[in-house]
Amino acid sequence: MRLRPQGVLLILCGAALLRIALFSELYLRYVKEGLRPYLVVSGVALIALGLVGMIRRVHEEDEREHEREHGVHEEDAPEEARAGRGQDAHSGHDHDHTRNPRIAWLLTAPALALLLFPPPALGSYSAGREEARVAAQGTGTFPELPAGDPVDLTLGAFASRAEWDTGASMKDRTVRLTGFVTRDDDGTWYIARLLVTCCAADAQALKVEIRGADAPAADAWVTVTGVWLPTGRPGSDAARPVLDAASVKRVSAPSDPYEKR
Repeated sequence: MRLRPQGVLLILCGAALLRIALFSELYLRYVKEGLRPYLVVSGVALIALGLVGMIRRVHEEDEREHEREHGVHEEDAPEEARAGRGQDAHSGHDHDHTRNPRIAWLLTAPALALLLFPPPALGSYSAGREEARVAAQGTGTFPELPAGDPVDLTLGAFASRAEWDTGASMKDRTVRLTGFVTRDDDGTWYIARLLVTCCAADAQALKVEIRGADAPAADAWVTVTGVWLPTGRPGSDAARPVLDAASVKRVSAPSDPYEKR
């Protein structure tokens, strides 16, 4: 049996989807958690389509072999049947040799790479090219932070309070933020996370400037503990999210690297 690249490509793509969505949590690098069932169903469907195509190919080859072994002789067949078989043979010949050139197998390389080497989550390169967008619109008073220091905040919550909170709810509070490291050319460094609405394609960067500590390597995941450093009146261009660090600790990248709305 001659394998067709179409069937192999479908099976490889389906296997890659199942690998990242069913047998691991790698899918969280690309889409939100709620989309997992759709990825699993898509992977199963792709594998099924690929197998159906291969089984159909085997069935067609068996039928041709049966016709060659048990079919009527050409000279005994009606003229119309002989003509039809001639056309079928000709079209089959064209199908085998022109519609499936050997170079078509190169199409399976990206699918095989996706199966063996899933792309990493978006990192500092993406964050450096997308400015943070906070959920709050306009200034106002935010709810008080929970009791006890340090208080864990998402980068989105910290940035919103730093830029828009007229009540200065983070004043004299110790906060703890977790994200990956990104740097500017002038040496300023930030911790960042990407805000995802649906999937990695719509990711927006949330960045908090860190002062008072040396920068770890770019893309390293860290937890930074410190205090909010006001930079300007809430709602003005000078109000930026800045944290004066007391400690910086290297941590492992979370299985779900993105913040959610």
